[in-house]
Amino acid sequence: MNPSPTVPRRHFLAGSLAAAAGVAAPYFFPASVLAAPGRAGANDRLNLAWIGVGRRAHQMLGDLRSAPSVPGEARVVAVADVYLEKCKLYIDAYRETVLRGEDASIDVYQDYRKILDRDDIDAVMVPTPEHWRALPCIHACQAGKDVYAEKPLSLTIREGRAMVQAARKYNRVFQVGTQQRSTFRNREATELLRNGRLGKITDVVCQQWGSPRPYSDFDIPAEPIPEGMDWDTWCGQTEPVAYSERVYRTYNNPGWHNLRRYSGGNLANSGSHALDIVQWGLGADDTGPVEVWAESISPNARLTYRYANGVKLHLGFPPELLEKTPSGELKEPEEKPSAFGAIFYGERGRLVEHRGRFNTIPIALSQEPLPADAVKVYKSDHHFQNWLDCIRSREKPAADVESGHRACTICQLGNIARELGRKLTWDPEKEIFPGDEEANSYLQRPQRKPYQLPAVI
Repeated sequence: MNPSPTVPRRHFLAGSLAAAAGVAAPYFFPASVLAAPGRAGANDRLNLAWIGVGRRAHQMLGDLRSAPSVPGEARVVAVADVYLEKCKLYIDAYRETVLRGEDASIDVYQDYRKILDRDDIDAVMVPTPEHWRALPCIHACQAGKDVYAEKPLSLTIREGRAMVQAARKYNRVFQVGTQQRSTFRNREATELLRNGRLGKITDVVCQQWGSPRPYSDFDIPAEPIPEGMDWDTWCGQTEPVAYSERVYRTYNNPGWHNLRRYSGGNLANSGSHALDIVQWGLGADDTGPVEVWAESISPNARLTYRYANGVKLHLGFPPELLEKTPSGELKEPEEKPSAFGAIFYGERGRLVEHRGRFNTIPIALSQEPLPADAVKVYKSDHHFQNWLDCIRSREKPAADVESGHRACTICQLGNIARELGRKLTWDPEKEIFPGDEEANSYLQRPQRKPYQLPAVI
């Protein structure tokens, strides 16, 4: 199956990113894709491709292996990465863990645009570093491909909005990797919150994740570029620096994950999961807070956000929510939010949500079933399969690009507040800091040629 694009074919090889050289398939498996009883043939199958096959792509092999449609009705036929050695390693792992030794033909490219120029590829998965997330996702939408993008969705707020606009303009199914939206217990917790089981919600508390640091904070020596790597393309929109394993590896003193020019840091990485379920629980998928402030200029400063309805979101426990011990000392509650969870405080008690589980205090708040006419939220029991199903049905997936963008925006607002060290007013509809030029300068980053984002509106 190849869903018909809603726009004419775009041939990227003659267009943007002219400096990025493509390398045609140096590594293959023999093809064997004939239909068998109970299995779709090649003509009915969804053909998938990966753009970026590093650490996260390998982690996602479990998602592919557990999806009922994989590999019979949906399988990987091409991969692209600026480092060709990674492509070989990924294909070996895919063959072993997903195909379980079954033969398949998988094409390898260094230039992802060659994937997008193929008529036989239906959808792409993009688990690239954050500084390289927006451009291939937008190009994929323009090429008529559906998209599964990892979180955090983008490096800047403007990039995230451009991805939403591209998905809408080109009518693409765009799933974000916030998997807790496809977990039964998280869905159950959300429905309790949406149906007022806590009464009016006043506060939400999440962990106090750290922000990334400037490149200049580190003394990073230059190293030889590995053979088969296009380092300039890896740098992308950011100004190039000398190659170093300490930059290229995700976590490697410091690793790109901890560098501001490439990532939103742990606030964006772990925070986007937890803040997504906060947004989900508050019914705020298409909006966000109206204020944010940090206690100080620090990558670890405690953050507070305020929504228009008065709900306060705290990253780290504020003094007013600490509990008093018998001796009169203040302490955090015994049950704290996990890295991907949150505590919702309401008039009737609180709900402590983790990944895949929750509890209420008092417990009676969750023991009585919701009534038959209760508000229900989107039901998905397998995040990756949900995306595949929606590719066929053309419905929105469980973690649509808009919700992914809004959760990521909260992370980015926090990073900006920590940079400036003052209270910021935010307009979630216009996505600007009204009248604040300094703060608005953080909404986007310089666009190094030839890696600029294309116009999508």
